[in-house]
Amino acid sequence: MEEENEANLRRFLEWAASLGISDSPDPHSPSPSCLGHSLSVSHFPQAGGRGFAAVRDIKKGELVLRVPKAALLTSDALISKECNLSASLDKYPLLSSTQILSIALLHEVSKGRSSWWYPYITLLPRSYDLLFNFNQFEVEALQIDDAIWTTEKAVHKCKMEWEEISPIMSELHLKPQFVTFKAWLWASATISSRTMHIPWDTAGCLCPVGDFFNYTPPGEEFDHSGNSSSCGSGSFSNATSSCEGDITAFSTQELTEENQDRLIDAGYSEAASSYCFYARINYARGDQILLSYGTYTNLELLEHYGFLLNENPNDKAFIPLEPEMYTLYKWPRESLYISQDGKLSFALLLTARLWVTPRSKRRSIKSIICSGFQISAENEVAVAKWIAEKCRLLLRGYATSIEEDELLLCIIEEIQNYNKFSENIESSAALNDEIWCILEGNDVKRDELCGKLNISIKARRSIDRWKLAVQWRCNYKKILCNCISNYNKMLDNNFC
Repeated sequence: MEEENEANLRRFLEWAASLGISDSPDPHSPSPSCLGHSLSVSHFPQAGGRGFAAVRDIKKGELVLRVPKAALLTSDALISKECNLSASLDKYPLLSSTQILSIALLHEVSKGRSSWWYPYITLLPRSYDLLFNFNQFEVEALQIDDAIWTTEKAVHKCKMEWEEISPIMSELHLKPQFVTFKAWLWASATISSRTMHIPWDTAGCLCPVGDFFNYTPPGEEFDHSGNSSSCGSGSFSNATSSCEGDITAFSTQELTEENQDRLIDAGYSEAASSYCFYARINYARGDQILLSYGTYTNLELLEHYGFLLNENPNDKAFIPLEPEMYTLYKWPRESLYISQDGKLSFALLLTARLWVTPRSKRRSIKSIICSGFQISAENEVAVAKWIAEKCRLLLRGYATSIEEDELLLCIIEEIQNYNKFSENIESSAALNDEIWCILEGNDVKRDELCGKLNISIKARRSIDRWKLAVQWRCNYKKILCNCISNYNKMLDNNFC
């Protein structure tokens, strides 16, 4: 299997080179592969799996990959030569751009080896771990109401979209396996997790080779000489294409000195008719080269991309508030959160300050609080006590603690790596119930003679998603603990 994958990758890179995809500043340099000058495909087990490694020292702002427009898989590219597909889609003008691209992708995949895109399609994942791929057991493993609601909403949206496109799929007379809800989930996950922004289609494009880059959150970056450098938002959807002239005319110095306004990450360049990828920091040979798709919480990463970060500086915890609190100020609900370091957002802090104020005094000081000023030391102490107790009550209400979640993650890794579950590990009844609920729900059977588990490929994928759910809820609970710790310190200092 591994040899077949390597052969597919080699053929794909040769195919990509024939389309002009290249990591060389000279697009006309002959090469049997599109890589080798700046990048190589490598494996990073603890940092995203397959990704790109630098084959040389690379400076911030250097062009590291160029993908010509003709190599981008877009709705236009898939539909333009398919009269029957185009005619069917014309009958349904209310379809979203992502529905159109998903339909076109499934139509293309159904061609098998006869598809011009076959070398690329063979490398697409066969399954995904986005929230709408979670089954009921995995959804319940998230534990937190906000995450469960987000997942259920995502699944409902996918089902509604699939029902809307079903008549078109019938008209196209595709093989049965390409018109199922499972196939639609696959296409939707591919579009959600792998597309990049292009100015002419809101659905975006699939970018062969370019989608090998793994993610890093935007923010303060540090190059390998120890110098910090802010790289902006790094979002594909905000990437500019303001460069003038042929892309090969840019030197590293020109990129870093004369084009400071251009985002250092990736974007479609009209001038070069290519998707262009740039180094966002300095890289040493062997380093993984990363891109930022934008600022996301871990729940958003799971929803749209199917992964999360154990250390995500942009993560947030949304906690349930008293209904009246949402009416104190007209803040959007998404602005009321606890940040990854346990600090309250500005909107939540101001709301809490007004909430702990006696009702009779709120009107007179509301405008002062809204200006961001502290009312009094007593008010700050009341906020600290209120939020700390709120977080403690939430933590007590969950079926498992952080310590139990961390133990469960170790057990899941044992199951993943060794196909066994050591029941002699001291774990709570809640953990044992969850473990066997997930395993038996996936028809995992115990071999009584050797204590091993007979795990199918389908069950293994479910266990992978289960692990993501446990990681997410554990990180969420840690944010609440950070909040409690911060305010306990404040209270201790206040009373010392």
